[in-house]
Amino acid sequence: MKRIIGFIFLFQLLLPSFVKGQDISLFNQLNGRYDFTFIGNTLNPDENVFQYPTFLYTQSSATLNLQSNDNVIAAYLYWAGSGSGDLDVKLNGVDMTPDILSNVVGTSSNLTYFSAFKNITNFVQTTGNGTYTLSDFDLNSLVTTYYNNATQFAGWAILVVYENPSLTLNQINIYQGLEALSPNYPTIDSKTISLNNLYLISNTGAKIGFIAWEGDRFIQQSEQLSFTSNGNTNILSNSINPSNNAFNGTNTETNSIVLYNMDLDVYSIENYIVPGTTAATVSLQSAQDYVMLNTIVTKLNSQLPDATVVTSNPITNCNSREVTIDFTVSNTNSTEILQSNTPITFYADGQAVGTTFTQNSIPIGGSENGVFTVTIPSSVPLIFNLLAVVDDAGNGIGIVTELNETNNTFQLPIELIVSPEVNSLENLISCNLGLTRGHFDFSSYENIVKTNPTHVVTFHENYSDANTGINPIFNSNNYEALTTPKEIFIRIENEFCYTITSFQLLTENCPPTIYNAVSPNNDYSNDTFYIEGLRDIFVNFKLEIYNRWGKHLWTGDNSKPDWNGYVADGIGEKIAPSGTYFYILYLNDVNYPEPLTGYLYINR
Repeated sequence: MKRIIGFIFLFQLLLPSFVKGQDISLFNQLNGRYDFTFIGNTLNPDENVFQYPTFLYTQSSATLNLQSNDNVIAAYLYWAGSGSGDLDVKLNGVDMTPDILSNVVGTSSNLTYFSAFKNITNFVQTTGNGTYTLSDFDLNSLVTTYYNNATQFAGWAILVVYENPSLTLNQINIYQGLEALSPNYPTIDSKTISLNNLYLISNTGAKIGFIAWEGDRFIQQSEQLSFTSNGNTNILSNSINPSNNAFNGTNTETNSIVLYNMDLDVYSIENYIVPGTTAATVSLQSAQDYVMLNTIVTKLNSQLPDATVVTSNPITNCNSREVTIDFTVSNTNSTEILQSNTPITFYADGQAVGTTFTQNSIPIGGSENGVFTVTIPSSVPLIFNLLAVVDDAGNGIGIVTELNETNNTFQLPIELIVSPEVNSLENLISCNLGLTRGHFDFSSYENIVKTNPTHVVTFHENYSDANTGINPIFNSNNYEALTTPKEIFIRIENEFCYTITSFQLLTENCPPTIYNAVSPNNDYSNDTFYIEGLRDIFVNFKLEIYNRWGKHLWTGDNSKPDWNGYVADGIGEKIAPSGTYFYILYLNDVNYPEPLTGYLYINR
């Protein structure tokens, strides 16, 4: 005859899910003046034997009787049995559907068994002490399928973690998973479960608890439960759980020996564990029963802080390698205060960049906020991960012994802000309109300077305006520079930062335009020999006028008005008559070393 033994599968998820076998590992850890207990009941009317019993109850009850100063911290409901799972049961008339449903298949029978879990903390906190009845749990349609190997079973249990101010500061560890033994009599099969992340101050009151299904008091074929700590292995047993029959339909919380086909058992491990212990193992072996392992609960006296850190709200500035971080150091899941001056070191891609310290002692369940600025070395790329490590002075070694040494870090992705890249611009050159004044069109530079079409470009007359983004130039297509050289500043912005670049407006002395028709009749049109682009540009020019026979008639420069045909030193007539004359124009400019020559015509 084969049997199935199962530890309840404990999960705490928000959405229902289905899982298959997985290794048991730490699921939840609660620290405080806490202890735990079990209540529950079977739906089997008697011990299972071949083809008996032929039915299962559909409901049963159990009583929760906590002390008046016990405060419920957590409560979990489990129900298990033959088949793939009853997903619609009631507890005190309230519908319960599992958060987690787990299945395992027996290798010899190829039959499926299930365990279900639901977090009912709020329900138990509201209901309090009294009778709890699980109903509408009906597996009778499966009895004849399972009773040939006597594995027709059903039952339920509630694990309650509670707080009492008179308790020592304890650590409650809940380990979960789903592992199965496959014994083949007389060959023994076994499983060993690691219980890690322990820390023990005192072994007083140390205990370990199990919830097991379908244990049969008459099967004792090498069925053994043992606990190993610090290299010492001890078989777990008590007055109603012998060393060769750990799962035998008992409840050590009530001393019941008729909890058919399920066990709610707690064992003292005071003599099996020593202060300072950080890990242990539980081993289960069987030569005849199928065994489902789901959850183990320990209570150990442990008075230690547990520092955690969270960072947020990174602030970076344009073209700066400084990062300002908000951080919160918490001592939430602890049994002792966290001392002041606990270090927090920040790492940028693995490189330590700064250390700060907590300012005050942080009480159990408390936290402290802080702000810290780090400077990121140039060797760190612009995009990196900033890791905060509490209880680390920069050498990777903690100064505080904690309940949990694996939850001291928090990582945040950071991107430093840098100015957008720009294209270089050439200086603009325009003709000198006089005294270095010039007109310019630099509107095309708006697109030329961009390396990204989304960048925003504005032109400014000085650096201060460009830096603050005020007083932009609006007439970039027809800008007049009163004097040159004139520097124009460009602000190029993306959504995070900006760049300022500039170019020069320059003027050059362009060749003058000579109007060679003169009609000095005082009609205000061509009354003088006018040369455009000469005065205030070629300020040192010299102009000479000759008649057709080469006689010099007039000399002018920037101090004289334009020639109107008057010959001051002429013999006879002082007015040059109509006709053709010749000029020599010396610009006296390094770019025009040779004089300009030509003719003009006077028409009177």
